[in-house]
Amino acid sequence: MLHLPYRELPVSDPGTPDTRSPLRFLVWLAGHQKHLLFLNALFGIGWMVSQALLWAAVGAAIDHGISRHDPRQLWHWVMIVMALGLFQALCGALRHQLAVTNWMQAAYRTVQVIGHHITITGTALTDEIPSGDIVNTVAADAMRIGGAYDVFARFMGAIVAWVVVSFILLSASVELGLIVLIGVPILASLTTPLMRPLHAAQAAQRETAGRLAALGSDTVAGLRILRGVGGEEVFLDNYRRQSNLVRLAGNRIAMPQAGLESGQVLLPAVLTGIVTYLGARDVMNGTLQAGQLVAFFGYATFLTTPLRTAIEYVIATTRAFVGAGRVLRILNVTPLVKEPEVARAWPTNVESLEDRSSGVRLERGKMVGVVTERPEEASTIADRLGRFLPDSHGVLVNGIALDEFSVRDTRQNVVVSEIEPRLFSGELRFELAPHGYTHDGPIYDALDAASALDLLEALEDGLDTTVEERGRSFSGGQRQRLSLARALLSEAEVLILVEPTSAVDTHTEARIAMRLGAARRGRTTMVATTSPLMLERMDIIYVLVDGHVVAQGDHETLLRDSPRYRHIVLRNESA
Repeated sequence: MLHLPYRELPVSDPGTPDTRSPLRFLVWLAGHQKHLLFLNALFGIGWMVSQALLWAAVGAAIDHGISRHDPRQLWHWVMIVMALGLFQALCGALRHQLAVTNWMQAAYRTVQVIGHHITITGTALTDEIPSGDIVNTVAADAMRIGGAYDVFARFMGAIVAWVVVSFILLSASVELGLIVLIGVPILASLTTPLMRPLHAAQAAQRETAGRLAALGSDTVAGLRILRGVGGEEVFLDNYRRQSNLVRLAGNRIAMPQAGLESGQVLLPAVLTGIVTYLGARDVMNGTLQAGQLVAFFGYATFLTTPLRTAIEYVIATTRAFVGAGRVLRILNVTPLVKEPEVARAWPTNVESLEDRSSGVRLERGKMVGVVTERPEEASTIADRLGRFLPDSHGVLVNGIALDEFSVRDTRQNVVVSEIEPRLFSGELRFELAPHGYTHDGPIYDALDAASALDLLEALEDGLDTTVEERGRSFSGGQRQRLSLARALLSEAEVLILVEPTSAVDTHTEARIAMRLGAARRGRTTMVATTSPLMLERMDIIYVLVDGHVVAQGDHETLLRDSPRYRHIVLRNESA
């Protein structure tokens, strides 16, 4: 089989989608693969038209070869039949290959734009749309959108083949030609009244399925709490009730869809019967030859394919339209952090990252500690420096406002590791280093810096171990150390750690404190913590009260000169 050029997925830049309407979004997707769609349409036309011409060649073989007892003409038309068959097979294979490619291109570009939007919307998205519904959109609706581009080539072939067959019939019998030319669109239009109820039923079913997925996700996430309060039966009843609503919504889809599906069989059968009857009558009257009758019967049988394809395309585009509406529901959620109209180029080196609201200043290559009485204050500063909050006007990069740079550049250069480590399911190697390495050396170095090599040694499959959902097979301290190793592997120019050792024992914390500086040598690091073991390794420490710096200096100086620092740190130590 000929191997056509393809684009590796995911693409480096999926582009900016047109979110004004579902139709515009689908057109935008088509624009990004228009060359493949055009080429696929050519193969689809060749595949479908060659099937139609096959019957013309068979009819000619009967009339010119068999009826006239002319072996030369018979072999001539037999060779044409074989050539059309080979051409049909070639076009069919290439059409199918490109159809799958177009399906995947559209589906996974949709997944990418959703993923990119999720990264910049922050909590605004999950505040408006349940996480389970978002997952369902990615898993189901994106695939339905791709289905419309899968059927596209066959649909284009169906239209051209219908026109070709109509004109062939017109040249032999005006009556039969007009019946096909006019009858096919009329028969296809009989399915139109079913489209609006099908669209509405599919949208309603998709809505109820999304709620069911969200309910299931929330139930699984809170399973321990449910068991603790004895609420399993209540949530089971809720899940059963919502499942029943999904079932009823699916039943409402069945009627219009069954009408369309049965129309794919009934309507072509009606057309076949009409054409066959009229053709046989013309043969009996002597106005048609026997070979032409065979060809006409073949055309009538063949026309079932274009008509069924047209109905299939209508069903696929209806599903895609509903899916695009669900995608736009996500894409139209306004991000908490807005992109600048014209973004500045990120500086070659970040000499300083300053939060004027609090007075915290990170200088290049320094280990900076931040001490607060309330943990939420440290998290707020970290989110502000990492540009996770809508208001970052007071944050400066080399003296320039952080919000003048793109969010993407900020995420690539300023990495914030949260206080609650999160692990996803998958192979541990790629959980720690999602972008991969040519060898595992850097991963082992990061694990050593996070004092997590002992954890790796306890795993039978090492880095090949499959991490369970949410990393539930690991303890809190193990998850925290793996999360720290993952943060170190980002090799971010600026790394912000919030309580990176709160869940580990003192001996492990001491090892991490000793190794962290070496792992981050030459890069800027901020550690929000109240641990003396970590703080004594910092180049400079900022003490904050009510979100503002009240003292600064190294660990020894602050212990001596700052009662507030001693109160926070030593109280934590004694605890």
